[in-house]
Amino acid sequence: MDPIPADSAPPETSWESLSHLLNLSNPLFDQTLFLMGYDFSSNIYLIKGDYLSLIDAGNDYTAFMELFDLGVNLADIKKIVLTHGHVDHCMGAVELFRAYRRDSKDLNVEIILHEAGPEMFKEMVREIGYRLIEVKGGEILSLSGFDFEVIHTPGHTLDSISLYHASSRTLFSGDVVLAQAMAEPDQAGGGRLDHYLYSLRTLRKKSIDHIMPGHGPIAPRIGQQVVADTYEGLIKKAVGLETPWLAGAMQLAQQGLLEEALFFSNKELAENPENARALEMKAFVLNDLGRNNEALEVFNKILAQDSRHFYALLGKGAAFLGLGDYAACLEYFDRALEIKPTDHEALLNKGMALYLGGRHDEALDIEVFQKEFTSRIKQELEGRPQTP
Repeated sequence: MDPIPADSAPPETSWESLSHLLNLSNPLFDQTLFLMGYDFSSNIYLIKGDYLSLIDAGNDYTAFMELFDLGVNLADIKKIVLTHGHVDHCMGAVELFRAYRRDSKDLNVEIILHEAGPEMFKEMVREIGYRLIEVKGGEILSLSGFDFEVIHTPGHTLDSISLYHASSRTLFSGDVVLAQAMAEPDQAGGGRLDHYLYSLRTLRKKSIDHIMPGHGPIAPRIGQQVVADTYEGLIKKAVGLETPWLAGAMQLAQQGLLEEALFFSNKELAENPENARALEMKAFVLNDLGRNNEALEVFNKILAQDSRHFYALLGKGAAFLGLGDYAACLEYFDRALEIKPTDHEALLNKGMALYLGGRHDEALDIEVFQKEFTSRIKQELEGRPQTP
């Protein structure tokens, strides 16, 4: 259950047009009504068209009473998408039809949720007579004539999904992104912090102007910033709220959370642009992410400060190696070896560059590389099935 203040009260106004709230005219906003949730009921979005669609159904069928007084016909509700299986988001879908239409024989309603949603709720849906549609993420859903991309965004729960309307750059985010708070991972629902970070990485790649969350106020025009703030908050939770940016970046890199390490490195560099350790961290993370051209730019900054910076020389060589420029990378491995002639990593990388560049004999003259090469060949041979 999501933490909603116990003393919260219903809003003074109930169903409102998104176009009115956003002060923006857009086909989707013009056709969508919004009801802010309270107590233990989520926000609800109703999209009008040839039929009616709901994004989340809350946990209080009385939320629909005023809507029906305004002339909305229950029988016109054909699709209900649930952003996840928490009671405060999904039970309204059941109670709504129990309360207002007891005969389920003529039900023509699709309940759409992620395949990892609660089995108990799925069984309840089937018993009532709804059609159950299970999604994985990546599908395009048509809701009342509008197309939405389903994005699997686990973290708060395993079954969390978000709906993205590309033409208006609007995200219906469930509880993955909230405008004024951050939902905790619910371990009972399969929520995990690493999944949460993965989901926020995915959302950061989308062009998002407007957030329509599962709780609290909507966030018009600042969607990208809200996503970034949520991402930052999650990373701080992973490393400790008081951990400095650079120390956090190192900790995250050690955990294999490279995107997050890069994010924290950039935070440090925003405050201290010439911080050599932060530049070095950023460059090596970019290399590990396969973003070698970007890494080269950062290594150049470090070498401009110190042309004999061993790790920058080694890293720049590795960046060229990743780009397949074997001639260029040899220059930097040789410069690194002038400083540390017996360094294992520099010798191994030089051997690799020579070998990949077709200079096999020179590569095998490097003892470190020869041992590594021989060991790998042996492992491959031992791993092959024997021919009878």
